[in-house]
Amino acid sequence: MTVKEIKKIAKERGINGARMLKADLIRAIQVKEGNSPCYETGIVACTQTRCCWWGDCQKQDRP
Repeated sequence: MTVKEIKKIAKERGINGARMLKADLIRAIQVKEGNSPCYETGIVACTQTRCCWWGDCQKQDRP
């Protein structure tokens, strides 16, 4: 997903992500969605499979 697409999602959820880095923006969206803000934090055994970023995050954690 591109940063532009992520910023659109953030805007839809009332988040002003104009000056946020991609990972910080995704974590802000996670909080709004009721999930832990764990994107790209190194958590390997994430159980938040309903999080829309789960697949991307898990790919980041693999060697």
